[in-house]
Amino acid sequence: MARVTTVYACSDCGARSPGPLGRCPRCGAWGSVEPVAPASGERRPSTPTPTPVRLGDLSDLGVARLPSGLDEVDRVLGGGWVAGAAVLLAGEPGIGKSTLLLQLADAAARAGRRAVVVCGEESPAQVKLRAGRLAVSGDVELLRSTDAYAIADYLASEAPALVIVDSIQTLTSEEGAAPGSLTQVRDATALLVQAAKGSGSALVLIGHVTKQGAIAGPKVVEHVVDATLALESAAGFRVLRGIKNRFGAAGEVGVFEMTNDGLRPVANPSDAFLAERPHGVPGSVVVAALEGQRALLVEVQALASASPYSAPRRVVQGLDARRVDLVLAVLERRLDLPLAGLDVFVNVAGGMRLTDPGADLAVAVAVASAVTNRPVPEGTAVFGEVGLAGELRSVAQGARRAAEAERARHPRVVGPRGGGDAVTWHGAPDVAGAFVALWGRP
Repeated sequence: MARVTTVYACSDCGARSPGPLGRCPRCGAWGSVEPVAPASGERRPSTPTPTPVRLGDLSDLGVARLPSGLDEVDRVLGGGWVAGAAVLLAGEPGIGKSTLLLQLADAAARAGRRAVVVCGEESPAQVKLRAGRLAVSGDVELLRSTDAYAIADYLASEAPALVIVDSIQTLTSEEGAAPGSLTQVRDATALLVQAAKGSGSALVLIGHVTKQGAIAGPKVVEHVVDATLALESAAGFRVLRGIKNRFGAAGEVGVFEMTNDGLRPVANPSDAFLAERPHGVPGSVVVAALEGQRALLVEVQALASASPYSAPRRVVQGLDARRVDLVLAVLERRLDLPLAGLDVFVNVAGGMRLTDPGADLAVAVAVASAVTNRPVPEGTAVFGEVGLAGELRSVAQGARRAAEAERARHPRVVGPRGGGDAVTWHGAPDVAGAFVALWGRP
């Protein structure tokens, strides 16, 4: 008889261990190494050998999409809901996740499609109170359950068009286990995703976030789902950001305004983000940024003051702090800008978070404007990546950025060489050239 041993595996990364461990040696997660099914020395029964299929022999069926009912959501999803796709939506408590998805369920119901909301955190009566405030149709169905197997069976038998689970952290997949644990979230997600793909239902899972802002639960959940979306707050608005998307471009953003009637799409996000920008103030500059395939105009601010400390502070919000340090080093080394004894604060106004390298030039201009006390000329937008030699490098979609700047009443653009013709373009080879285009001198 073969000897049976217990195998331990990390629920985050899958690393195996012959014994229990407090911390996974591969990914460093604490409390994630748990026993799995006993491993036997006997070989499992043979199964038919799989046969590969040539890529050229497959027919191009395309992806059938159903509109969500909100244009900004369709933009982030890549065109709408995909049958059988699983979407994870995460965000801070009270940010509006349940409100947004209830509106999407209402849009599906009004279009004649079955929409089911699985109530895990709230009772159906609480959901009805919110639905009354949002004027949601009574055709939206509510299902009160926290049993992942029961919900999976319901998906397999009923196959509704849209299923919203609020939230995945409340579901259980085994008796007696606490909801929200790593194994519970992982197993419940796998069950529901498999059931959705078998039934053709579009599945949306609401997820929690940690204190650090990361999506709570094992990382494998983000790998299993087809799309991961994050709902954030910026400048009093709500920003829906696509982190991962197998059916569209990742990085797309949609902007909403929270009203008494729910979340409403913002038609011109650039105008909204620049509505409170001060004019003629040093340290303020408009950047034509690109998030996904969408050009946005956002204000970047900088402030420099004499430091009372031996090591000056560098405080950054809304940008990659390492890229800001790189730009500051270029300003000090290549342009002789005196920053050694100054505290430097850089901020994207309104709480917007930028991942675009094209914001480098905006950081350089804002800091130089704050240090030299020279405001940036009105009606000017900038963008461009800054290299270590002080050169200004081109970035993606320059023509689209310039067109958005012109639409938002910023007809003068300063950026790398090779710009568009729709606006007054000042192409500069380096940061010093950009300063000359702005102020007439370095």
